[in-house]
Amino acid sequence: MDVEKVFHMKGGVGHTSYARNSSLQKEVSDMVKDITLEAIQELYLTTTPKSLGIADLGCSSGPNTLSIIKDIIEAVQRTSRKIFHPTPEFRVYLNDLPSNDFNSIFKALPDFSKGLSKERNDGSAPIYIGGYPGSFYGRLFPNNSLHFVYSSCSLHWLSRVPPAIYEQGKSINKGSVHISESSPPGVSQAYLKQFQEDFTLFLKSRSEELTLGGRMVLILLGRKGPDHVDRGNSFFWELLSQSVAILVSKGEVEEEKLDSYDVHFYAPSRDEIEDEVRKEGSFELDRLEVLELDQRGDKDNESYGTSCARTVRAIQESMIAKHFGEKLLDSLFETYGRLIDEESAKGDINPISFGIALRKL
Repeated sequence: MDVEKVFHMKGGVGHTSYARNSSLQKEVSDMVKDITLEAIQELYLTTTPKSLGIADLGCSSGPNTLSIIKDIIEAVQRTSRKIFHPTPEFRVYLNDLPSNDFNSIFKALPDFSKGLSKERNDGSAPIYIGGYPGSFYGRLFPNNSLHFVYSSCSLHWLSRVPPAIYEQGKSINKGSVHISESSPPGVSQAYLKQFQEDFTLFLKSRSEELTLGGRMVLILLGRKGPDHVDRGNSFFWELLSQSVAILVSKGEVEEEKLDSYDVHFYAPSRDEIEDEVRKEGSFELDRLEVLELDQRGDKDNESYGTSCARTVRAIQESMIAKHFGEKLLDSLFETYGRLIDEESAKGDINPISFGIALRKL
């Protein structure tokens, strides 16, 4: 399956849309907000450009993107007033894969601009916002055109399912959609290798696009230690595998369909991230924070499992519907939510994220 053509968050503003099921991503972004604003303020104070280039890579659709852009712009405006320096113009580039629902973002721009205009009555410079479709695993922008890069909840998505897990066109990872206890050793090795290739290419591409001293703030899902299988992010994929297996047992899904579906996801460890930054050599790692969410509380009278299932559906629906068909979506995610509730009742599920601040050398 061509990830670049198929993968996208669920568009629109419906019940299962990403726009209405991305509160966990917003919570993580808010936890890193101090790091984000500190990085952009330090950048501005050391460079004071007349035109400030900002890119949000993997922006998706919904309210989260414009919320962080507003915070970044206002932080620079406050800083410029403190040092009695003219506010720069802002060039904001919103990037995601071509299948992303950019229309929903563009429809929100007039209200976004009005909101900023009401809060800036000091003749501040204009703000230019545009969409840049394409994969961030490769070049997107001209040399030295950016000052600040932000990417939230995107870099754990690989450019492709690792080709090394296929032999003669068939997956060696039978019965599971990701790394599990039953996976052959070569599966985790293949995922690590794909992450290393992708993350290195991401760093190299951004180093050419950022000006000297440019900053990046990255947020991505991760894992605590060397073990690939734990009750963290990998456990959610294990439960999704079990959910599909239940449908197989009911005759609603062919077993071959489960055996041939693998997700293009990898949760790196802290050491793996630090190793790739050091080896690539273009950036200094200023900060790397471990983020843990309290996800046990109910949301809008929904169980934890139901809320999680809707969040995962908003992210994975495009891929699952393409592979398994749309008819099973409701049944699959109802089962998935129930399994999450059953497991969370036995003990905590503790996914972690990393908040990372990088500076171009």
